[in-house]
Amino acid sequence: MKHYYSALILTFFMMNASESNLRAQNFDWQGHRGCRGLMPENTIPAFLKALDFPEIKTLELDLAVSKNGELIVSHEPWMSEITCTKPDGTPVAKSEAMALKIMGLTYEEVKQFDCGSRGNPRFPNQQAMKVYKPSLEDVVTAVRQHCEEKSMKMPHFNIEIKSHPDGDGLFTPKIEDFTKLVLAELERLKITELTCVQSFDTRALVWVKKLAPNQTIAFLVENKDGYEKNLKLLDFQPTIYSVDYNLLRKRDVKALHKLGIKVIPWTVNNIKSMKKLRRWGVDGIITDYPNLIAEVEN
Repeated sequence: MKHYYSALILTFFMMNASESNLRAQNFDWQGHRGCRGLMPENTIPAFLKALDFPEIKTLELDLAVSKNGELIVSHEPWMSEITCTKPDGTPVAKSEAMALKIMGLTYEEVKQFDCGSRGNPRFPNQQAMKVYKPSLEDVVTAVRQHCEEKSMKMPHFNIEIKSHPDGDGLFTPKIEDFTKLVLAELERLKITELTCVQSFDTRALVWVKKLAPNQTIAFLVENKDGYEKNLKLLDFQPTIYSVDYNLLRKRDVKALHKLGIKVIPWTVNNIKSMKKLRRWGVDGIITDYPNLIAEVEN
């Protein structure tokens, strides 16, 4: 009888360990703008560096549109005064940043701006280097080549349609056109099934759902209204609810899971919060610092 109970206890612990390992394998660690804490954001070196961390499943990035209709990976639809330097070697001034809009530049002109050598004062550990804002095509090509060379699986992509009603026709195309452009490019690059399309702009999400009903969609949230009120802004249920982690509560995670919605908060840059969110049962975490993940998972 003693051996019987010992076997039961051993089986119990083995089952729990197996379930724990499975959860860890399925957990969606995402490199925010590649790995903004370590490398210039939204650049090819940042995305490739993020892939050096085996826990990273997804590369998170933002999109703007160039004058010639190419999708450019950039958080702002202009050249930032914080990180960018003009082709003549002078820093972009705050007074001129928004005038240097990406939609007014061809991709070749975008590539003349150095958006890495100055570093970023918010991220003192970020490695400064001369680098430009790449096209989505060039990012996917570089990632695919890197994965082939390293015999790695392709990561997933979490791609934000960076739009706002005030910017329509000024900084970005009309939202319907912007959405169509993104979805068509995902198809052309053969990454549709690897991609989640996210946005704070509910108009973009509605168009994605209309044009590509099966597309994985994340609803980005940064307000204090709560998930119930926010979800009413959509006439469909998103795949993922992606909220500022400071606004997330444990009860929200449970409630959203009951609705069949995954929860992936942003942008979590400290180990204590990462561990707490893992205990709460979130489905993934977006971070600027993939180098912290190993300490969380061990």
